[in-house]
Amino acid sequence: MTEPLPLLIAEEIHAGYGRIPILHGLTLRVGVGEVVSIIGPNGAGKSTAFKVLVGLVPPWQGRVRFNGEDVTGLRPDAVLRRGLAYVPQGRIVFPQMTVLENLEMGAYIERDGRRIEEALERVYRLFPVLSERRKQLAGTLSGGEQQMLAIGRGLMTQPRLLLLDEPSLGLSPKFLGIIFEKIAELKAAGMTMMIVEQNAVKALSVANRAYVLELGRNRFEGPGLALLADPEVKRLYLGG
Repeated sequence: MTEPLPLLIAEEIHAGYGRIPILHGLTLRVGVGEVVSIIGPNGAGKSTAFKVLVGLVPPWQGRVRFNGEDVTGLRPDAVLRRGLAYVPQGRIVFPQMTVLENLEMGAYIERDGRRIEEALERVYRLFPVLSERRKQLAGTLSGGEQQMLAIGRGLMTQPRLLLLDEPSLGLSPKFLGIIFEKIAELKAAGMTMMIVEQNAVKALSVANRAYVLELGRNRFEGPGLALLADPEVKRLYLGG
């Protein structure tokens, strides 16, 4: 049997900022229903890779294909409309808007009120605290609750692929555990995800496959649990 094409393929990506190169021939793939984690030291190019995928940083060389279509260099809104949602690092919410208004902003490309209501109910089932606080200003939520809101907003378009950039950044151990429990729930429900994450153990534990980046290049690739047990990966990236 012929294997199905990956949902997303990024091939030989070279990119950077101004004249400063960050990515040097990076290649990434993710299949439908997979969770793919990307780990590596600071400066490895993990977040830049995500910005290339969603159109925030145009690649100097290489191609990005999503769902069989070349999306290289498309604007972020055009990429979003094709089903690729991005949750940037830093718990970015609209602080002077309510939880509900933040979630509705996530569905700004959707014109069908029924689909918006369905998306809201799915987000509330995943994060019940957001339902309880739907009328509360987002800026008054705790850091962990703001991260839940940021992820929930990313889910409002019912994306085919959800990119999570450093979902545990700055969270307490309690909320770190909760966020990864929710990621596991999304995985069990069949959500396709890519995760950039500094907490390498958590990232590899939840991943079907993972990439280890170093200086903008692929260093290691394989099943998440296999990389978690790899002595070289342990020595270089997991403090083993």
